[in-house]
Amino acid sequence: MNAVYAPMPVIVGAPRSGTTLLRLMLDAHPDLAIPPETSFFAYIAALEGSGDALRTRFFDLITAFPPDAPNWHDFGVDREAFAQALRAIEPFTVADGLRTFYRLYAQRFGKARWGEKTPDYSRHVGTFAALLPEARFIHLIRDGRDVAASWRQQWFSPGREPEVLAHAWIERVQAARSAGAQGIHYTEVFYEELVSQPEPAMRRLCDYLDLPWSEQVLNHQERAPQRLEEHRARIALDGRVVVSREQRLRQQQRTMERPGTGRIGSWREEFDADEVQRFERVAGGLLRELGYPLHHGL
Repeated sequence: MNAVYAPMPVIVGAPRSGTTLLRLMLDAHPDLAIPPETSFFAYIAALEGSGDALRTRFFDLITAFPPDAPNWHDFGVDREAFAQALRAIEPFTVADGLRTFYRLYAQRFGKARWGEKTPDYSRHVGTFAALLPEARFIHLIRDGRDVAASWRQQWFSPGREPEVLAHAWIERVQAARSAGAQGIHYTEVFYEELVSQPEPAMRRLCDYLDLPWSEQVLNHQERAPQRLEEHRARIALDGRVVVSREQRLRQQQRTMERPGTGRIGSWREEFDADEVQRFERVAGGLLRELGYPLHHGL
């Protein structure tokens, strides 16, 4: 008989769509813990084999990922405790290995349930759902112009040109929406709704996740600085600092505040008229489809 697992929130969306804010809001729930971005899923899902060989490859990949600047220390899970928990899984499967990782993370905070927040898993929604059927996807959507205005300032930006940013935003949004239309557990939340009407948005998500309502999700800022302490420097194997702890905290500064509408429409200040027109020329169709009015009426 197959085990029944509690619904697992998986937050996806284009980077700079507010996914960290939503992660911290849900993580403030007394029953739920969501780790920093894992990013390893596509590689984990591709693992082949069985038994101890698969178990070893699974452990090595997660604890040393990404290979150039591992992020294992972000999660605060003891390596030996993780290895021991994996050895207890018989027969070993990748799905149960993943559940074990998330369970150990949640146990650090005395919580029984866990989730995931990695924006680029928008590209892997179908594969994730097939491996972990308990996953319930939450696609956070934000005006692509605001996404681009924020994204291009970050160390992980795909580029600075409006066309490059527009294509990157379209790809991620459409990938998640396409997978969500295939009959899996999937819902969409608009950033603008989340920050302007946080209580109804979060009540709907708690219902979707079979979580009892908790007012704590509306006061995430009380715990956010402590939670973001996990975001440490990314150090390459050669000792080079890929991104400093200060940079990571700075890029999440606003998530330590109550949700607010101050960044809605920030693209009007960050982009000049030509850049707006170039972005809308590429992404105008999707912007209109999502209900965002175009500046240039293209």
